[in-house]
Amino acid sequence: MSAHLTIDPHFTVGAIDRRVFGGFVEHLGRHVYDGIYEPGHEAADAEGFRQDVIELVKELGVSTIRYPGGNFVSGFRWEDSVGPKEERPRRLDLAWHSTETNEIGLHEFSSWLEKVGSDLMLAVNLGTRGTLEALDLLEYANIAGGTALSQRRIDNGKTDAFGVKMWCLGNEMDGPWQLGHRSADDYGKIASQTAKAMRQLDPSIQLVACGSSSAHMPTFGEWERVVLTHTYDDVDYISCHAYYEEKNGDLDSFLASAVDMDRFIESVVATADHVKAVVGSEKTIDISFDEWNVWYIDRYHGVDKIEGIDNWPVAPRLLEDLYSVADAVVFGNLMISLLKHADRVTSASLAQLVNVIAPIMTEPGGPAWRQTTFFPFSITSRLAKGVALEVKLESPTHETEVYGVVPQVDAVATHDVEAGESAVFLVNRSRTEAMTVTIDVSALGAVQLRSADTLADDDVYAKNTLEAPERVAPAANTTASLAGGTLTIELPPVSWTAVALGA
Repeated sequence: MSAHLTIDPHFTVGAIDRRVFGGFVEHLGRHVYDGIYEPGHEAADAEGFRQDVIELVKELGVSTIRYPGGNFVSGFRWEDSVGPKEERPRRLDLAWHSTETNEIGLHEFSSWLEKVGSDLMLAVNLGTRGTLEALDLLEYANIAGGTALSQRRIDNGKTDAFGVKMWCLGNEMDGPWQLGHRSADDYGKIASQTAKAMRQLDPSIQLVACGSSSAHMPTFGEWERVVLTHTYDDVDYISCHAYYEEKNGDLDSFLASAVDMDRFIESVVATADHVKAVVGSEKTIDISFDEWNVWYIDRYHGVDKIEGIDNWPVAPRLLEDLYSVADAVVFGNLMISLLKHADRVTSASLAQLVNVIAPIMTEPGGPAWRQTTFFPFSITSRLAKGVALEVKLESPTHETEVYGVVPQVDAVATHDVEAGESAVFLVNRSRTEAMTVTIDVSALGAVQLRSADTLADDDVYAKNTLEAPERVAPAANTTASLAGGTLTIELPPVSWTAVALGA
């Protein structure tokens, strides 16, 4: 079977904001403790951070990291996480039914971010706390000195301000599972009040209002409309969250998950622009897709979930999904979806980074390794620069139970005019048919094929595990050829491919 693409650098979607390659670290399971932080490990540095994990996060190419949650933040008291470690209280984390030791807090995490080369994106607790506590944290983090809270930061060892530029106004406040869950009207009011107050303190910050935690929430759409009606002139972003999993053996629908992400983004954009017109604003609200991934939520509820009034473990094994080739293909397709909407999705956070639904896994006292999903993220983060291009795609289609008729091939291209570099990212969603894709790249001028990496396997459920950490990896330079302005790529069934072109 065959498909055809046309790439022209004149037809742009929008500039690619590096923050779209962001990540997410939550105090959840073994993400922080036994993940990024394991003082007794042979690879630990002087601060207890695993250097093997640091190197993998750097290889992943994560720009901005959202912290400390997630559901965790709605019960979090930020003051617990600063000051001498021996004086920090142990608290019960109601979100994940665990005990939080507060060994790692704002100062330690900021130090880790410097090691991995990422920027900090902070979430404030609008679940069990409110405007005053958000202001206190902002003053502690961003005011250079001369106040009680800035002096407290200095006394705690950080002379310079953290200078956090991007802040989330709570987390998933539309969800009944969330501590402090509110209606859209009530959340919109407190988000507006908090945003106005935070901007009085630091006008330079960017603020993210909570959108829907899923496009399948019963309040989706109306939630965005009401929240943005309250906050439109106070915030810069509305958030989107989406997770996908294969259900009931329906691989065809799972492989088409990005169709749902496309619709989700376009619906939120339409709602935001509707509110813009109604309130008569001149600015445009962008999307922070600050939670996205493949997550087997049904397995969490059936296997992992912790219960019992006397059962509050520290760093339990939670949400440690092992990802297959099929998962990685869907994951790569979700990245394609984000890039296809680069004009409005200018920030995104892969949830999460280590052990917890993560591209990186570790074993206490043992190795760290790359999951299958590591590769689409690291390669796309490295190659996707400049602007996203609007490709013209002709592809066969097939029927799916959940999403109806979908293209078998999905694709996006990027172009960096200054560097003279371009990239093409493709997926073949077919379970059975290989696909020959021809791409007209003549409008790019004289270019050469620099690399082609394909992630595929005869066993679409093959995984990288502790016992076989390198079972799956991309195959390089085996799928593409370039001649006469036509790039030809052979896509195996259930595959993700990245191609780099240069002058």
